Amino acid sequence: MAKKLYVGNLSYSTTNESLNTAFAQYGVVESASVLQDKMTGRSRGFGFVTMTNDDEAMKAIEALNGAEVDGRKLTVNEARPMTERPPMQRRDFNRGGDRDNNRMSY
Repeated sequence: MAKKLYVGNLSYSTTNESLNTAFAQYGVVESASVLQDKMTGRSRGFGFVTMTNDDEAMKAIEALNGAEVDGRKLTVNEARPMTERPPMQRRDFNRGGDRDNNRMSY
């Protein structure tokens, strides 16, 4: 069964390929992705690796947690499942208008 790993404290220069290469030393990597900021396209400093074998994933955690990759000491552990987040609340920023009846007041 595949195991998904969280990889934190990544260097901003780390790519999907270099992350894959680092973990491939310990077993078969199904996928490796560095999350990027939507606005800037820059790395957010963390990512996820999915490995096909649980034993290989545990070896990768033991070997790479605290290991230096691209000049940064990684944090590697088993990823937690996503939890459902409450919907975002819409905020009224009242951009210069009267809040009660949407008129401009001068």
